[in-house]
Amino acid sequence: MPDDTTPWHLQPPAFAEIEAATVRIDGVLVKTPLLESERVNNRLGGRLLLKAEGLQRTGSFKARGAWNFLSQMEPEARSRGVIGFSSGNHAQAVAWAASRHGAPAVLVMPRDAPQTKIERTRGWGAEVVLYDRRTEDREAIGRDIAAARGLMLVPPFEHRWIAGGAGTVGLEMLLQAEAIGAKLDALLVNCSGGGLAAGCAIAAHAVSPETEVWAVEPAAYDDMARSLASGKRESNEGAAPSICDALLAPSPGEMTFAVARTRLRGALGVTDAEAMAAMRLAFEEFRVVVEPGGAAALAAVLAGRIEAKGRTLAVLASGANVDASLFAQALA
Repeated sequence: MPDDTTPWHLQPPAFAEIEAATVRIDGVLVKTPLLESERVNNRLGGRLLLKAEGLQRTGSFKARGAWNFLSQMEPEARSRGVIGFSSGNHAQAVAWAASRHGAPAVLVMPRDAPQTKIERTRGWGAEVVLYDRRTEDREAIGRDIAAARGLMLVPPFEHRWIAGGAGTVGLEMLLQAEAIGAKLDALLVNCSGGGLAAGCAIAAHAVSPETEVWAVEPAAYDDMARSLASGKRESNEGAAPSICDALLAPSPGEMTFAVARTRLRGALGVTDAEAMAAMRLAFEEFRVVVEPGGAAALAAVLAGRIEAKGRTLAVLASGANVDASLFAQALA
């Protein structure tokens, strides 16, 4: 865990901060449903609960961290504006939260991001700066613009306010499960830089320590699994492309990995084909739209990466921002 020299914002949020974030987002964000399908349960031989977070503001869990962050900024800094970098879901969330707060926003996004994510980010009034993810460094671009314009950087995962906001969805899942008499054996969440996994793991450790928390990532971007195995942060340099655009961070964050090492049960990998199959099942059995990266946790269960028979599992369908053409491919 961090030592005394770790900057404040890189220290993991306490559970009390996740509880405070829950109060902060109440009445602003959606308490998304926890769904269940008897047909899926019969197929698995266990009980599966699916958190339909694609029904959240801006179509993903990212709205939680963005709102939690901007709500705690000093008014003068917020009035100058914010900047973020993202493949799309964090970008939309920051643009939305900034719009609601009356703050200017600049978002650095890859040129190959789904068009719907780029358009929706601009739709919230944000300025979008496109870059080539293969040859340019989004963090360097973001830092340069922030310094030149006096903007506050809102990182996608490496900040306690972001992880604390993300953790509210894990806490919400656990409380919703408890309300229907379900004791979770395992909670599976999608993982890119690890902010969501870290926040959910902190929440689970506090309210249901016997519940295993697993991160799920694309098989070709298994930096969290490799990092947990080696005990140090590993990267995805040279990884093959993946349709799970929301889960392509280059490596776990410093703060998020510090949490993962002590709170995660492990990390699981899924293929693009398995993510597509999960998208189709989510639509057919739960009647919800899920993007590829948002379907990874469900895919891990369906592909047998974790034992489901006789157990109660919960998966976070973390986002629904998928281009219509790709979603049609999944259904086909």
